[in-house]
Amino acid sequence: MRRLAARGAAGDAREVAAPAADGWDSAQARSPSPWRLIGLCAIWDTGVFLPSAAWNGVSSGVERRRLNEAKKLSSVQEVQLKRFEVTRPQGLGNKERGRVPRMARQPAPPWVHAAFLFCLLSLGGAIEIPMDLTQPPTITKQSVKDHIVDPRDNILIECEAKGNPAPSFHWTRNSRFFNIAKDPRVSMRRRSGTLVIDFRSGGRPEEYEGEYQCFARNKFGTALSNRIRLQVSKSPLWPKENLDPVVVQEGAPLTLQCNPPPGLPSPVIFWMSSSMEPIAQDKRVSQGHNGDLYFSNVMLQDMQTDYSCNARFHFTHTIQQKNPFTLKVLTNHPYNDSSLRNHPDMYSARGVAERTPSFMYPQGTASSQMVLRGMDLLLECIASGVPTPDIAWYKKGGDLPSDKAKFENFNKALRITNVSEEDSGEYFCLASNKMGSIRHTISVRVKAAPYWLDEPKNLILAPGEDGRLVCRANGNPKPTVQWMVNGEPLQSAPPNPNREVAGDTIIFRDTQISSRAVYQCNTSNEHGYLLANAFVSVLDVPPRMLSPRNQLIRVILYNRTRLDCPFFGSPIPTLRWFKNGQGSNLDGGNYHVYENGSLEIKMIRKEDQGIYTCVATNILGKAENQVRLEVKDPTRIYRMPEDQVAKRGTTVQLECRVKHDPSLKLTVSWLKDDEPLYIGNRMKKEDDSLTIFGVAERDQGSYTCVASTELDQDLAKAYLTVLGRPDRPRDLELTDLAERSVRLTWIPGDDNNSPITDYVVQFEEDQFQPGVWHDHSKYPGSVNSAVLRLSPYVNYQFRVIAINEVGSSHPSLPSERYRTSGAPPESNPGDVKGEGTRKNNMEITWTPMNATSAFGPNLRYIVKWRRRETREAWNNVTVWGSRYVVGQTPVYVPYEIRVQAENDFGKGPEPESVIGYSGEDLPSAPRRFRVRQPNLETINLEWDHPEHPNGIMLGYTLKYVAFNGTKVGKQIVENFSPNQTKFTVQRTDPVSRYRFTLSARTQVGSGEAVTEESPAPPNEAYTNNQADIATQGWFIGLMCAIALLVLILLIVCFIKRSRGGKYPVREKKDVPLGPEDPKEEDGSFDYSDEDNKPLQGSQTSLDGTIKQQESDDSLVDYGEGGEGQFNEDGSFIGQYTVKKDKDETEGNESSEATSPVNAIYSLA
Repeated sequence: MRRLAARGAAGDAREVAAPAADGWDSAQARSPSPWRLIGLCAIWDTGVFLPSAAWNGVSSGVERRRLNEAKKLSSVQEVQLKRFEVTRPQGLGNKERGRVPRMARQPAPPWVHAAFLFCLLSLGGAIEIPMDLTQPPTITKQSVKDHIVDPRDNILIECEAKGNPAPSFHWTRNSRFFNIAKDPRVSMRRRSGTLVIDFRSGGRPEEYEGEYQCFARNKFGTALSNRIRLQVSKSPLWPKENLDPVVVQEGAPLTLQCNPPPGLPSPVIFWMSSSMEPIAQDKRVSQGHNGDLYFSNVMLQDMQTDYSCNARFHFTHTIQQKNPFTLKVLTNHPYNDSSLRNHPDMYSARGVAERTPSFMYPQGTASSQMVLRGMDLLLECIASGVPTPDIAWYKKGGDLPSDKAKFENFNKALRITNVSEEDSGEYFCLASNKMGSIRHTISVRVKAAPYWLDEPKNLILAPGEDGRLVCRANGNPKPTVQWMVNGEPLQSAPPNPNREVAGDTIIFRDTQISSRAVYQCNTSNEHGYLLANAFVSVLDVPPRMLSPRNQLIRVILYNRTRLDCPFFGSPIPTLRWFKNGQGSNLDGGNYHVYENGSLEIKMIRKEDQGIYTCVATNILGKAENQVRLEVKDPTRIYRMPEDQVAKRGTTVQLECRVKHDPSLKLTVSWLKDDEPLYIGNRMKKEDDSLTIFGVAERDQGSYTCVASTELDQDLAKAYLTVLGRPDRPRDLELTDLAERSVRLTWIPGDDNNSPITDYVVQFEEDQFQPGVWHDHSKYPGSVNSAVLRLSPYVNYQFRVIAINEVGSSHPSLPSERYRTSGAPPESNPGDVKGEGTRKNNMEITWTPMNATSAFGPNLRYIVKWRRRETREAWNNVTVWGSRYVVGQTPVYVPYEIRVQAENDFGKGPEPESVIGYSGEDLPSAPRRFRVRQPNLETINLEWDHPEHPNGIMLGYTLKYVAFNGTKVGKQIVENFSPNQTKFTVQRTDPVSRYRFTLSARTQVGSGEAVTEESPAPPNEAYTNNQADIATQGWFIGLMCAIALLVLILLIVCFIKRSRGGKYPVREKKDVPLGPEDPKEEDGSFDYSDEDNKPLQGSQTSLDGTIKQQESDDSLVDYGEGGEGQFNEDGSFIGQYTVKKDKDETEGNESSEATSPVNAIYSLA
């Protein structure tokens, strides 16, 4: 599907191009002459033509000028035009979207169609006289036949004409000469016949109303305008009136008459309240075509507002308001209960008698209506009845014209546009409700004001030639034809032997110069008239070319085009075409020459490039012109944008890659929904693509890539579908109202291209939680009506949320409220608990019942309790809240609890008993806490549960710390479950002991603690005393004294040895030292083999005795009463005597050393 743009004449040695989108030059801005428009014509290979440049920017003013200059077509030409027209591709909505073609033709603007009209006319041989030649006047512009003016402005009555010499103008008013010079307010524009009536200095516009006609005259004839009926717009004031309240019985029909003041033109009628709120209309209440407001049946709710008729006048832009009507509705049911408004049997529920339909407008069973051809036919039927009747339309003996018929005003009106004779016949409307039906027959007669079958056209003849003017029109009734010449009846004109009148045709034979004149054909009937001017011009002119010479025409390969050679001559010249100076005439095969001389090339090829010469010849001479034709490659989009479906917020890229002739300038632009696309900050346009970031719902639509050059353009279209959240459902309606159910119906909103999967129905009640919406139920996306189960005594209001893959819609507007009747509760509150907040109370709590389970007013709770397994009487109290505290209870005692719901309609079912407990207290200490140490690496702990837990045991807390004498380690805390009664500690220090503190926990806290220590190791007393003594001052002094004595003994020994003295050695009996085994109450450390081991720091002699090593540690154990001697070699023999202090629990020991004094005495 490729396209070729049009080319046309633009100037000498220049390419031919239509106006660019950004503006027009001065020559192009003028209304082009017909031959110039012919030069703009070009034909597609598909039968569609476009201008050679972008026409998006052509102003509406230019469009109007070109349309006004376009001539009317004959019926044959209209058929030809329809064959060439292109319909704009219509975008499909998400409800019904078919495949959108990626490539589509862009419709041409109106001025192109106007130019095409001239092209078709030119092919038929219509020729205009150049303005430099003498010619009779031709009316070019005039006001409409029914000319209504604003009284606040000056009056302007247009009349313009052309001719050579320039015509003069005069006017008639009401068929009498209108002397402009005598009225100072009236003037005529220079070089124009347009009348200007100025009221700045005063005057009443109504004085100038009447029928005006313009006459344009030169020496060759007189042309006439239409008879212009001048009327001044009127907007009279509404008459003041006091309206009494309208009293009407509920269910009766009612008509409120508007009767607006007669305006010119007729005002637009609409109804509002006195507070300027529009009156809601539906099939029960609606406005008729005559402006009256019709009530098919009156309901009590109609009293809630008043009703005022308003008239808007076009020219004055004013709105006049009639005094409002007020209604007083008499009813058997004085309360406007909203729950009855949509009741399936609403009328009987309100005591309104049901009635069969009857017609309020038109009255009776039959009527007739006349309509003019080409106008709109409006048929209306408004019926009363209870329930409100439905209206259906039919045509007797056939179907309604589906292409022209549409229903309005809730099916009460049938409109048929552009009526033709085949639309006449009998139509009937059928009004029906469940009580019966009636029908009204409307007989439609189609009349017609005159319309052209063959409008007379200007006749250009050479002296001696023959010709004819044809004026053929049709209408109903058949119009009469009247011929005039130069504004006078043909019968009163001077006789012309060369002229013959045959009904609707004037025949000219052997015309002469004296036959020049302007003829008028006036065809009329009772419904209107047509007036046409056609001149007869007798000229003797040699051929002349009307277009610039040596034009350059650039065309696109493989397309069809036409080379025009505008010319004039009288007699009409013949035209022949030659290429590159060849002698043969171009006609036939790929070439075709039209009657007006235009050369059509059916399919342009490269070899068609060259110079073409057109030669016009008549008996008076010849004229020629040349056109140079260049063939260019077409512009083609070879990679087109594809249809895409995108979720909101994503990024989309549309490709558009183009191939074009390199000698032409390429422009790529984008359209959205056939309008120029604004490239905002969310879009990025590149040479070959368009990127949209963060796609939104407003981005959905058709995107057209337009690749254009000066000569042609190519378009490719793709549709972007944006998946969005659905629109909110609307028009919620409650029907089938029952005690415990209601039917909710809604109209789905637009799914925004993603099918609706679910509907969530929510409700709100105004008693317990007003303004809070709760989910009621969920339904598939395929339904739009559901029966909702309701609870007693709830004032319901519903709304609906639609859900699709993208998300949830906004909630619908809420429905009307519906209240159900009350009943005793059918359930009791849940989650009943009894827990103490203090050690001497119990708090009973429960989850309060919501609005849908209360079932009645004054919801309250009966709370009962008693101690478990005591069979004592139940205590009870009535509570309005959701908690109750029982005081003065024993610590942590089980209770039976019951909570029963009650409202004004009665009590709920008997509740189940729930076990609760009174408050807790601190637990007693764990029993029989035991610490055992099986080896140096581990300590085992065991205990029993407290005797009095005083609540729910949460666990145990153990705190322990290592200590060694005065040194204490970091405290460690362990928490145990309530079932754990054992724990093992891994020792990190084999010397230190551990102190353990154990307590039990409830939710109140930790109770009384019990403390134990781990057993001491066997050598712990020794090492501890050693460490303690070593830090004492007296011990340090003693050690120093002993060291001094030892030094003295060593000196004495040295002296004795040097003398060779010998000393006897006294043998002492060894006294082995053994620590006493420490005992613990709950356990012992078994050292059974230690009694036979030597003391640490001692060594065994050869005879089995223990000898203390010489070290600082051995001196600690020195005690009194010990003796020491030196061996014969001078060594000192010390004997240790270990005494056990039976009064000390830690087993401290002492030793006895040899007295140094005795040694000294022995030396002496």
